[in-house]
Amino acid sequence: MNRAHWLRFWSPDAWRVWRGRREDWQVFKTSQGTSVDIGPGAVQPPRPVSPAWFPGALLVALIAITSGGEAPPNPTPQAPASNTTLSSSVTAELPTTTTLSPTTTSPTVTTSKIPVGSFPQSDLLLAAPGPGPSGDPEGPSPQGAQQVTVASITDGDTIDVTRQDGTTETVRLIGINTPESNECFASEATAVLEVLTPPGAQVGMTVDVSDVDQYDRLLRYLWLGGMSINEEMVRRGAAISRRYQPDTAQADRFEEAQSDAKESHLGLWAPEACGPRVDASLSIAGVEYDPPGNENDNLNQEWVTIRNDGDNVVDLTGWMIKDESASNRFAFPTLFALAPGELVTVHSGCGDPFGAVLYWCSVGAAVWNNDGDTVFLLDPNGNAHNTHNYAGATTTSTTLSPPTTELGFVGGGADCDPSYPDVCIPSYPPDLNCGDIPHKRFAVLQPDPHGFDRDNDGVGCES
Repeated sequence: MNRAHWLRFWSPDAWRVWRGRREDWQVFKTSQGTSVDIGPGAVQPPRPVSPAWFPGALLVALIAITSGGEAPPNPTPQAPASNTTLSSSVTAELPTTTTLSPTTTSPTVTTSKIPVGSFPQSDLLLAAPGPGPSGDPEGPSPQGAQQVTVASITDGDTIDVTRQDGTTETVRLIGINTPESNECFASEATAVLEVLTPPGAQVGMTVDVSDVDQYDRLLRYLWLGGMSINEEMVRRGAAISRRYQPDTAQADRFEEAQSDAKESHLGLWAPEACGPRVDASLSIAGVEYDPPGNENDNLNQEWVTIRNDGDNVVDLTGWMIKDESASNRFAFPTLFALAPGELVTVHSGCGDPFGAVLYWCSVGAAVWNNDGDTVFLLDPNGNAHNTHNYAGATTTSTTLSPPTTELGFVGGGADCDPSYPDVCIPSYPPDLNCGDIPHKRFAVLQPDPHGFDRDNDGVGCES
């Protein structure tokens, strides 16, 4: 601003205009009370003026005149230092854990802040470790546990640790599995593990049978004092228990912890862990996980059946079936619907889908583990709508609520007629009609002893 502009600004007329606006504003405030709420899109009235404003303005004008008409530039404001969090909610600070080091200098312990309230039950899942069924974090580690320092957290079941000689290793926690990075509850599981094993903390490692996995990651149980980190992850509902043969020494404890978490609806087992629960009533009617022979040679002998137990048609678009592993996922076709009382069977192999028969098309290997696995039915938001766990049994298929066990439907145990390869229907006699069985739209081969395929199109009980 040059000198003429400054003189024009300080003219008597400009001063009177300013005072008039200020008086109008005071009258407006008085009429509205002491608090005036003006929306962000409204025109703001003049701000009240500090008593120190006038001498300060004269000083600025004097500087501008003596410096050739240019006012001094505004200094760049300095943002106040703050800790960045993922949400504006209250945060819980992780306890600082004293660590040991082979050198005279102790490693730096990183104290992280994880947001509490950013996801359901976070006050429980992100609680500081304490004594409980998984052990006492203040107690001694198991005999022979190797002491290491947590370097970083990769995800809910993988961390990097630093040995006492300074080398860094990647550790995969034995016996548990957490959601992948692109799946619901992955970031929450990582946050829980960071609470239990914050970077800089000292933890113990013990081995089961295997030393490393196929990716050269150490396979270990982790211990914070006397508390099992692996078990606590399952107990808080942040991980699922998974038997990885031959490393199953703690598998029974982990499965018990998982049962407790499911019963308490913690973490992954909460009805709305991943968003609103879909209003539907679907069940896992049966799973054939160990058919006769080598299922890898005929994957279509292995299957899982889903049933609509509700009163309404359910659109299965976006629904998914998965096992305990990180790799086996089946997404239902778009606009595939299941009527009340109907079943759909998903075979592990490849084929042309028709009616209520779908194909997973798993390449090269069976889906369901013969030694034990969990069938997850996920709704479109990723919630575990229904689950079925089996630990391996003398019978090769299991059911949760077989509709007619005396006839052997869906794994009931009776003989299965080969004319109906995708469902288990006993041979003639007696003569069965479509109303006598729970299946609809299933594959039929000749000679079709029950006459389910009346129009000879290869599909039985179409209506």
